[in-house]
Amino acid sequence: MFLHNKRMMYKVSVDEPNPAFAKMLLEQFGGPNGELAAAMRYFTQGWNEPDEQRRSMMLDIATEELSHLEMVAQTLHMLLKDSPSELVDQVEGNYLGDMLNGKMPDYVNMSLNSGPNILGGGGPRLTDSMGSPWTAAYIDTIGQPAADLRSDIAAEARAKITYERLIKFTDDAGVKDTLTFLMTREVAHQKMFEAALDSIEENFPPGTLAGDEKLGHAYVADSGNFGAAGKNSGPDTTGFDLAQDNSDWGFELDTEPVEHAAKQEAQ
Repeated sequence: MFLHNKRMMYKVSVDEPNPAFAKMLLEQFGGPNGELAAAMRYFTQGWNEPDEQRRSMMLDIATEELSHLEMVAQTLHMLLKDSPSELVDQVEGNYLGDMLNGKMPDYVNMSLNSGPNILGGGGPRLTDSMGSPWTAAYIDTIGQPAADLRSDIAAEARAKITYERLIKFTDDAGVKDTLTFLMTREVAHQKMFEAALDSIEENFPPGTLAGDEKLGHAYVADSGNFGAAGKNSGPDTTGFDLAQDNSDWGFELDTEPVEHAAKQEAQ
């Protein structure tokens, strides 16, 4: 059961209306890395999670994501408040005529093309910043905890980067403060999911089938070293070195394709 607490999780503040930035912020309302997608992803995983602790964590985070969605919606509303776009349905005097004659400032054009306004009447709509509608296809739950948690960690990382980029696109101190809170909570969630993954013993590889032992440890070096004349002088093992030096998995180098190509070229 859900109860709506009218007090926001964090104070939302906006110094000035900015319809153009509101359009960008829609990415975190109805976009693939936004708050609704996150909430639905974690709810579907939580409802299917047999482990009591992980289930509780999933549902806690999913519920928090809904509170974040509310914060983004409030920010969108404030970015559009008292802007020309909000007045479109309240035409008075020569406002509409001036607008149609192109006598209104460019700010109006930005307002009318900012996404939430024409159909939403100044309210947020479930689209991304380009106007594409939210879709359940954003939810990549597969029903296997180790696989889903790795996806969740990546999702929180993408959301964090999206907020980071949005922060760089605004000079509004109030908006920056709000988005910094939301961005930082993505960091916290990522760490929570990492802890949940670590709680699963033998969590790699995900699933129950181990696969072929030899193939699972092979590093296939498909890049060749090419000289100034384009001559293939053998395999480039840079990627193998990276994998071997930063993992205890124990990779075995397979250079056959590049070595075979080099021999063919030499002949």
